Amino acid sequence: MKHIRQSSQEHRPAQLPENAGPVLLGLARTAISEALGQAGAPAPAASWLRDPAASFVTLNQQGVLRGCIGSLIAHRSLGEDIRANALAAAFHDPRFPPLSAAEWHGVQVEVSVLSPLERLTAGSEVDLIAQIQPGKHGLLLRYGAYQGTFLPQVWEELPEPRQFLRQLKRKAGLAPDFWSPDLEVYRYHVQKWREPQAFAGKAR
Repeated sequence: MKHIRQSSQEHRPAQLPENAGPVLLGLARTAISEALGQAGAPAPAASWLRDPAASFVTLNQQGVLRGCIGSLIAHRSLGEDIRANALAAAFHDPRFPPLSAAEWHGVQVEVSVLSPLERLTAGSEVDLIAQIQPGKHGLLLRYGAYQGTFLPQVWEELPEPRQFLRQLKRKAGLAPDFWSPDLEVYRYHVQKWREPQAFAGKAR
């Protein structure tokens, strides 16, 4: 979740329909399949994909992270954002080598659509923790050139709020006990969908 593309404009996406999950997962999967030269289902089409929104695409391989790239602020249509982030997660996450066609058969796709960022005001770490709901809120930290975010899904690995915050500081390049009145903190929530594990193993 390292590369964060941002824009000076923030949009609130329209309410997504009930079938949004399969459409977004299909769009991400089609983009990667096409890039690997594999035949796949036609890219889904829906009018709401033209609405601006921010998203993350996460790839997992046997339950282990294989790539994750996203946008924190809406700066293009949701359809374009999902496609671009899917390709970036597969081929341009600097933590991993580019995804190969052989690996693709065992990869599980997850997509997250983010709410607008909400700036938090806190005078201390204790103050900040009181404004975070475990399992619900994602966090973005900024301090000068230092920046890092955790999606709400990270609560599954770091369920204790103090540990969650301190690991996020570490990810941003700050000391775990760092605090400054100039630290910017934003929270957000997501709508997320994940392919079933069994689907990831099917030939495509």
